[in-house]
Amino acid sequence: MKKIICLAIVASLAFVKVQAQNPSNLTLLNEKEKTEYIPVFQYWKEHNILQHLDLSLTAGTTGIGLDVASQVGDYVQVRAGYEFVPRFHKNLKFNLTVGGEPARKYDKDGNRVITKFDKMNEFLYQFTGYDVEDHVDMIGTPTINNFKFMVDVTPLKDYKNWHVTAGFFWGPSQFAYAENSTEAMVSLLSVGMYNRMYEKATSDPVEPLIDLEELGYSGIQFDKEVQDMIYQKIRSFGRLGFAMGTFKHDVVDNKGVVHYAGEPYIMEPDDDCMVRVKAKSNAFKPYLGVGYSGRLVKGRDDWKISVDAGAMFWGGTPDLIVHDGINLTKDVENIGGQVGDYVDLFKAFKVYPVLTVRFTKNIF
Repeated sequence: MKKIICLAIVASLAFVKVQAQNPSNLTLLNEKEKTEYIPVFQYWKEHNILQHLDLSLTAGTTGIGLDVASQVGDYVQVRAGYEFVPRFHKNLKFNLTVGGEPARKYDKDGNRVITKFDKMNEFLYQFTGYDVEDHVDMIGTPTINNFKFMVDVTPLKDYKNWHVTAGFFWGPSQFAYAENSTEAMVSLLSVGMYNRMYEKATSDPVEPLIDLEELGYSGIQFDKEVQDMIYQKIRSFGRLGFAMGTFKHDVVDNKGVVHYAGEPYIMEPDDDCMVRVKAKSNAFKPYLGVGYSGRLVKGRDDWKISVDAGAMFWGGTPDLIVHDGINLTKDVENIGGQVGDYVDLFKAFKVYPVLTVRFTKNIF
């Protein structure tokens, strides 16, 4: 019995030894070990993840910029980049009004007629020595610049040149501004001086035109009859400013209602005798689009050209905020003239249209 057991043990050991020396078994063990402990970078290489790098020059409605891109598998590409719109200037005109009447009027034959503004201008010239223009030139400047991150997906196996894209733009919320030109400073200064006189003439009680006591001339008063004549003239003209339509709703602050719905909005220069408007949207702007890419140079796959079209969702109607805090796109309606045309244009675009051309070079 003992001999049989010993022979069985020896036979088992011999079988194990033979199996351990069998090359096919060694291969199976190595493959199993390789599957369980495959390095991350080796896995990326086998599945074509971030193994190539493309550099692109972009140009389009969101500006010019650079992209870097890499494949994540056979059907997905990720892109990141930066774009900006080069600075350029667009002239706008804000027309002046006095007493709610336009500064310029024409008869049925198209001839310029004398207006209340013309009479006021002659009166004001006596104090300032300057003529006030019947409009103020504004200079609009875009300031668009964004970081972007995009994911391109090729959903159709037989049409690999086509892709759909989802991602986002992120950048400053202000994307444009406008302010008065240097040449308009004289007119705006005159407007500020005139409105200061108008406030004195319409206060209750009226304030002196010139407070001689504050100037050190105590006991001397400005001729009241002369002052009354000047104030009567000023009151007949009315307040000077820029007619910007009417308020759509009541405008309130921490003290209550400051403007009522239907009331005319007359914009005036700020304390620095400047007129400013800022255009703003959301800082984070999602994007959806489609695109097509192909070879830029025949017979070479390392140069490509792509065309993308889509929409940047900048948060609904953008804001056009004047220096006094009024939002032209949301607080005011019936804005006329060139300014009204631009405000209507901003209201029409709830999303920003994106059209981009990319010129791509494969780096590795």
